[in-house]
Amino acid sequence: MILLQALQNTGTDKLVLIGSVGMVVLAVVIIAFVSMHQRKVTRYHKEMQRLEQDKQQAYLKASVRFQEEERQRIAADLHDDAGPLLATVRLYLNDNLVNQEKASQLQSIFSAKQIIDDAIQLIRNISHSLMPPTLKNFGLESAVTDLFQKINGSGVIKASARFHDYRVRLKTEQEMLAFRVVQELVNNIIKHSNAGFIHLTENVNSNNLYIRIHHDGQGIVQSEYDKLSHLGTGLGLKNIASRMKVLGGKILFELDASHTYYKITLEVPKEQVI
Repeated sequence: MILLQALQNTGTDKLVLIGSVGMVVLAVVIIAFVSMHQRKVTRYHKEMQRLEQDKQQAYLKASVRFQEEERQRIAADLHDDAGPLLATVRLYLNDNLVNQEKASQLQSIFSAKQIIDDAIQLIRNISHSLMPPTLKNFGLESAVTDLFQKINGSGVIKASARFHDYRVRLKTEQEMLAFRVVQELVNNIIKHSNAGFIHLTENVNSNNLYIRIHHDGQGIVQSEYDKLSHLGTGLGLKNIASRMKVLGGKILFELDASHTYYKITLEVPKEQVI
């Protein structure tokens, strides 16, 4: 009897021991699994952070490259065009002018004045390319409408723009960035899409301004834009991406369900994010 009881106790102890070992093993497996999962999650977040940093760096580089190209263009315009004009004026207004006959003096002064007027107009054109006066004085609606009227007047492509409810202007910096994005998009459509028409519409809600550009040429969809804007080539698309980033907005490229035209949608927050 005592022996039987001892055997039973021994069996129970073995079961308890096996159960305890099993629990320990299970706990170790769970801890190991959780630890591995946490490491994977940590690696994933680090990779996402790295990709986001790379994207931010790409936007920054595109913005810097754009600004540098603008500076180089202005410098080239001033050097190649304004420089020779002013040098020519100096020839007319040299030290020997006072020794010339009065008629020759008047002719030299008149010629110099004409050249100075040309230089003033050149500098005014450079200034307007940086900040179009229509945009500065009358806002985004007038500037975009004026742009589309000029394109339509060329006879190369039909272009129209309609603003539905742009009653309250965005801030100047926002309008400038949005206008430059529209300019770049329209320029790309004219150069690359072989479109027959471009139509722009605008509407707003309580939070955002929406600009939609429709065209019937060859276009791209969002996946293609995302890929191209992150490549080293295609500065125009990278400039668009960097400007939309500064605006805190979104851009969407899509093909209409009817497959008859492409649509580009700009979403710009009313509140400035710069």
